[in-house]
Amino acid sequence: MKIRTTLVSSALVLGLALQAQAADVPEGTKLAEDQSYTFWLLDAIKSMDPQINTDVEGSDVLRNLFEGLYNEDGNGELVPGVALDHEASADGKTYTFNLRQDAKWSNGEPVTAGDFVYAWRRLADPATASEYAWYMELMQVENAPEVIAGDMPPEKLGVRAVDDHTLEVKITTPLPYFPQMLVHGSTFPVLQSQVEEHGDDWTDAGKLVGNGAFTLTEHQLGERVVMEKSDTYWDAENVVMEKLTALTINDVNQGLTRYLAGELDRVDIPAGQYPRLKKEYPEQAVSTPYNCSYIYMLNIGEKGPEALRDVRVRKALAYAIDRDIIVERILQGGQKASYNWTHWAIADFDRPELEWADKMDQAQRLEAAKALMAEAGYSPDNPLDLTLQYNTSEDHKKIAIAASQMLKQIGVNITLDNYEWKIHTDRMQNQDYDMARYAWCGDYNEASTYLDLLTSYSGHNNGEFYNDAYDQVMKDSKTAKDPQPLYQEAERILAEEMPIIPIYHYANVDMIAEDIKGLPENNVNNNWYGKDLYRTAE
Repeated sequence: MKIRTTLVSSALVLGLALQAQAADVPEGTKLAEDQSYTFWLLDAIKSMDPQINTDVEGSDVLRNLFEGLYNEDGNGELVPGVALDHEASADGKTYTFNLRQDAKWSNGEPVTAGDFVYAWRRLADPATASEYAWYMELMQVENAPEVIAGDMPPEKLGVRAVDDHTLEVKITTPLPYFPQMLVHGSTFPVLQSQVEEHGDDWTDAGKLVGNGAFTLTEHQLGERVVMEKSDTYWDAENVVMEKLTALTINDVNQGLTRYLAGELDRVDIPAGQYPRLKKEYPEQAVSTPYNCSYIYMLNIGEKGPEALRDVRVRKALAYAIDRDIIVERILQGGQKASYNWTHWAIADFDRPELEWADKMDQAQRLEAAKALMAEAGYSPDNPLDLTLQYNTSEDHKKIAIAASQMLKQIGVNITLDNYEWKIHTDRMQNQDYDMARYAWCGDYNEASTYLDLLTSYSGHNNGEFYNDAYDQVMKDSKTAKDPQPLYQEAERILAEEMPIIPIYHYANVDMIAEDIKGLPENNVNNNWYGKDLYRTAE
């Protein structure tokens, strides 16, 4: 017996999924002649390769150049992408995806199930050296751990093309949120012939062949990315937007200035300016919950400072930082102070009671921090010297300065270390840091997207926190009928071991041009697609 799962309605089963999924323009809307959208990027995009990219900003670009099995609508609900629908076996371990027959690559070739097989094998293959290889393991794809470890060839990965338009995936443990994981860029298909012909250069403008609603026409690293509407996209006739342009501007204040000058249609609001801008531009200044958490990651591995291997020091660092000052005086954009890792808006998640968060006020936390440092042998007279690394951003700098002043109260001298994004992340991956600003945006709307990151088998555990009890809790969560109590236990372990310092949970704080429509308003992941956008006439 097989259970058919529909994503929008039973209409999918009846074949009506071929109806338009792109821009939903209300009847009577007058469209502008200029259908272009220009958005802001803080940092240069490290890679346009779906299996290599690790950045949120890179993902925003990849969702327009490529299309996976499913997309998300403005409410975060799944809608068809290359897959029209899927069937799940009775035991929840075999998924069969029915692919649309009109999906094409930008060179006109058909998109097939084999393109997904190639991409997924490529992701897991150690030769690719992808930081996201572990995602195949998180998805519980059959034989993923063995393939990633190099103990099995990629051909043994539990994914196969039944035929050109039927993709079968075998997973080892039923995951109710498995379909949600398929909107992530690492699962997008790539065209094998292009990768093999051009090698690492296959993602260059003019060479990149994608299957998304847009094609890459220009990429000047650290300056701009230009994408234009693809004529071969299966739903091209319903895509209104003709051109997407991303401009890299490292200075958030300069980004705002250029927005107000009409050069950008969307930009992040700099720290502290949301209240003013909301009064001046009530229809343009927007703040909504955003599935990201801001932390300071601590390097507790062998290459890190010996002091950080002392849990008393780690707890003291966390206790001494006053999050209310950061969110209420510095950021002022609807962010929430955090004392845990998982974002508060994640579906079905409730943070457990934590003593340092719920039974102490900030004055008590500060006194506890001083006592812990004294136990560890440090004080203002015998200070601990640490570096705090952050990537280029005036907002990150303001928070780092404030944190350094707070930590000085407990005998910690902080040296601030600023690098551009690529160098910053490279140093973190090489454990070449003491403390580092880090943020994680959930790959899907479920707590495991955060908690799995700090397991020993994670590809992003750059602080080298290895804890057997934590690993076991997260492994047990995969087979639990209700994983929520285990997620709470994982958060309690993090509070007890403090491998990271939680700072705040994000809100999406933007200026958005009034004539740009179709951006998501109720999607905590903030996944947007250029195919859904349109510009109205004045």
